[in-house]
Amino acid sequence: MTIQTIKLSAPVDKSTFHSLPASNGVYLFKKDNVYLYIGKSNNIKARILSHLENAKNILKERAIFDNSNKLEYISVDCEFNALLLEASLIQKHHPKYNVIWKDGKSYLYIKVTKGDEYPKILTVRKEYDNKSLYFGPFSSSKDVEILIRSLRKVIPFCTQTKITSKACFYHKIGLCNPCPNVINKLEDEHEKKQQKYLYREHIRTIVNILKGNTDPVLKSLYKKLSLLTLKQDYESAISIRNSITHFNFLIHFRTFTHEEFTHIAFDNSLQLYNLLKPLFPNLNKLFRIECFDISNLSQKQATGSMVVNSNGLLDKSQYRKFKIKRLDSQSDFEMLEEVIKRRMNNKWPKPDLIILDGGRPQVTVIKQLLNSIGKNIPLIGIAKNPDRLVIGNGFLSTFKPKL
Repeated sequence: MTIQTIKLSAPVDKSTFHSLPASNGVYLFKKDNVYLYIGKSNNIKARILSHLENAKNILKERAIFDNSNKLEYISVDCEFNALLLEASLIQKHHPKYNVIWKDGKSYLYIKVTKGDEYPKILTVRKEYDNKSLYFGPFSSSKDVEILIRSLRKVIPFCTQTKITSKACFYHKIGLCNPCPNVINKLEDEHEKKQQKYLYREHIRTIVNILKGNTDPVLKSLYKKLSLLTLKQDYESAISIRNSITHFNFLIHFRTFTHEEFTHIAFDNSLQLYNLLKPLFPNLNKLFRIECFDISNLSQKQATGSMVVNSNGLLDKSQYRKFKIKRLDSQSDFEMLEEVIKRRMNNKWPKPDLIILDGGRPQVTVIKQLLNSIGKNIPLIGIAKNPDRLVIGNGFLSTFKPKL
């Protein structure tokens, strides 16, 4: 970890910071050896220039520059590491202005309980006992929310404060596994002991991640994946593969400004357009994309949903839900046919592309429907296991694109 230093002396202007990198990292305002403010950014140079601009109108920001005689910065490879480094440095040095800037609102900590039979991972506003591990403080609740959510996708864990007799909701969607509620109901003591050990191993792995020890964790996941593949335990191997994918996202995640996000959305839309153009020669634009899915909990509660993407961004004001009216509808593609037909009877803007949750049966039915009502709209089905696209152009073709 290399620390770079810029001396600050009046007058401080943009030229003072010309050598700052436009990369992930942590920056530290100091007066001699006293830490005044510590922050992080995915673009150190832009963030410091933003502080400088705000100092013209905000007294607290002006005070940081007036009282600092040097700026230190540490470049890191990803925003995840910047987030952890910022938290550890704030905890270690207690900078004066990091406290003042919160206007009395406490920082967030990630708490890992140690004395519980099943250790828990929680977010709290302050450290208040010696029986738990604390990671932080974190200045952004949004960052903590993303971090916790991403951690659960990598290593599932329990957030319930009490153990009950039923498996929790998160266990059903794979975010709490093994679930303490399920473990407690096991009659086989040997299996129960194994599951408890596995749960605690998960917590130890998360603690390592929060300490910044990401490389050993990633190597361990790859090792498990290889062993499961050799044993031909493909279901477990897929689960570990998904954990690796989420873990790579976690250690490289970054937040975006609105402008950055707009550019990314445009680039993604352009990439999809270029992929589809050879398959749909008449596709001139990709402004409105409509996605359809059927939820069929029971024949009486079946509904169809329409999600709309406008100009590269999700447009929630255009979302629609359709209650299935046909009592004789027995299959998903019959229900889908009803939903698309009702959608086409409305005077909503014409979609440039329709995406269906389904494979060849769904695409075939909807393609025939669109042809029968004279609608020439590009059509794609997204099928799973294995993941593939079904293209409904002049003929049906199936392939797995490299996006």
